[in-house]
Amino acid sequence: MLTNYLNYLNFINNKLNKFFISQKPYIFCKKGCSKCCKNAKYFYSKIEFEYLSAGLKLLNSEEKQIIINNINNLKQEKKAGSNKNFVYECPLLINDSCSVYDYRGIICRTFGLMTAYNDGSIKIPFCAYNNLNYSNVIDTENEKISVEKFKKLNIKEEPLAFNISYEYLTDSDFEKLFNFQFGEKKPLFNWLIDYSKRKSAVSCDTRLCI
Repeated sequence: MLTNYLNYLNFINNKLNKFFISQKPYIFCKKGCSKCCKNAKYFYSKIEFEYLSAGLKLLNSEEKQIIINNINNLKQEKKAGSNKNFVYECPLLINDSCSVYDYRGIICRTFGLMTAYNDGSIKIPFCAYNNLNYSNVIDTENEKISVEKFKKLNIKEEPLAFNISYEYLTDSDFEKLFNFQFGEKKPLFNWLIDYSKRKSAVSCDTRLCI
C-alpha cells in the first residue's frame, strides 16, 4: 500500500514542480522562512502519517527529543486554551526548518501556490501579506491579484491558481488510480498524540517512540 502511495506522491510532485516553476516570478520561498508551519492544523490522512513516521524514525536522538518536547508543550497549550479551533506551530519544526521535509504531507507540499476551487474562488497563500509569495502582484486592500501590478512587472508568466486543494488531491479517484487508500484524515497534532499513546502502551523509554 505504501509503495502505491509513493507512486501517487511522485505523480503529484511532478505536477507541483511544474506549477512552481511556472510561477517562479512570484515564489519567494526560502529555507528558514517557515511561516507556513507556524499557524495551522496541518491535516494528514492515515497513509500520509505512516509515511511521515518513516521519516521520524530516521532522526537522531537530539532531534527526536526536541520534537517530543514540542509535542508536550503543545499538549499543555491545548489544555490551557479555550479555543476549540486549535491552531499551532508544527512540532516537527526545528530551527525554522522541517525536520522531515522529504516525508512531509500533501498540504505542506502545495503551500505557496494559489489554489483554485470548483466554485470559482481563489485562495492566495497568506504569506503574500508578509512580502513573500505573490506579494509583488497582490492588491492587499481588495485581497486579489492586481492586473496593474502584473503588467508593471513586464513578464510573460501570469500569476495562476491551480486545482490543488487538499480535498481534491485526496479524492477517491486518486485512490482508484493508484490502488491505495488515504484513510482517516485529522490534524497532525492528533496523529502524533495517538501515535505516542500506542508506542508507550507497548514499550518505550520516552512518551513518543520515534
